[in-house]
Amino acid sequence: MNTEYNQFKQDLFQAYYDARKNKRNKPSSLDFEINYERNLFELADEIWSGRYSPGASVCFIIEQPVKREIFAASFRDRIVHHLIYNYINPMLDPRFINDCYSCRIGKGTLYGIKRINHFIRSCSENYKKDCYILKLDIKGYFMSIDREILYNKVEGLKVLERELPPCLLINLIKKTIFYDPAKNCRINGKKSDWAGLPKSKSLFFAAPNKGLPIGNLTSQLFGNVYLNDFDHFIKGRLKCRYYGRYVDDIIIMHRDKEFLKSIIPEIRRYLFEKLGLNLHEKKIYLQHFSKGVKFLGAVIKPYRIYIANRTKGNFYAKIRKWNELLAAMNNKISKEQVKEIIACANSYLGLMKHYKTKKLRRKLFKSFSVYFWNYVYIEYDILKKRPC
Repeated sequence: MNTEYNQFKQDLFQAYYDARKNKRNKPSSLDFEINYERNLFELADEIWSGRYSPGASVCFIIEQPVKREIFAASFRDRIVHHLIYNYINPMLDPRFINDCYSCRIGKGTLYGIKRINHFIRSCSENYKKDCYILKLDIKGYFMSIDREILYNKVEGLKVLERELPPCLLINLIKKTIFYDPAKNCRINGKKSDWAGLPKSKSLFFAAPNKGLPIGNLTSQLFGNVYLNDFDHFIKGRLKCRYYGRYVDDIIIMHRDKEFLKSIIPEIRRYLFEKLGLNLHEKKIYLQHFSKGVKFLGAVIKPYRIYIANRTKGNFYAKIRKWNELLAAMNNKISKEQVKEIIACANSYLGLMKHYKTKKLRRKLFKSFSVYFWNYVYIEYDILKKRPC
């Protein structure tokens, strides 16, 4: 028992280090870190004895890249989320198909975009033959997840058999899945912030025993678990070779347009009957590959990939906001503000570097205040207008 408990405490400390990574300056992280050893030992005792229960979350609205309702768990609960992730993800990940891109090491948006681009080239035999693209979206995905179905799926994957007391991990996962943060949260913002947000995207209007909070690490992982059987249905039963998914964004390529039309009702039926989900009828896209397709913030066209207009527009809006801030503060903003701005700018520019955006980046540089030029990542050859 002592050996098991000591190993568990080591695992909890590792989860703590993972949770605070790149977030050590956040107030909640700093509060916990003041007496982190004592706090972790207390948390370990609560989990080991079965007394742990999730605490209150902070609920707020974000506007970019799209309007969403976010539930930010307390730092203490985020440690537990990382603990669960570290325990079960190594056993879950091999069961996912390769082309499930979200919340996976070595995957992500850039990998997904490159894979879809590869699929289009392969399906069309390097753009020489007809190929059609079907893109689908699930309506209010996270708010429609049935917690009972989800838990049964996690339990059915036999990932809970660890060198721990039999009920410890099971109870921890069950408490995380069935916890409803909408009943215990602090609202950060005004009521008007929710104006324009569809009820299907709010946990406050979710049906009983349905919905996972957007913003939790475990929600992303469980989102993959929930659609794992669906992925295998598409690949195995429907025989769709060129298929990829990022959370609820589904994309399929095939040479036969009629085949893609014929599988839409089957996909709709499977999602509703097996998972209680609905396709977003206004977001069904079926076009020839030459028209291009928007996926994960990029527009994929033959021989080239562009950054999506929304991403480009968001960056322009942020640059205007930063320049206005500089002008208002007479170029005397704090070091923390500079770091935050530069990190965001470099993130956008680093993303754009992977696509056909050379002219766009030159244009963006002209919008920057001169103050930022010593900090923002800028390629010398672009500034000199030489080929990269």
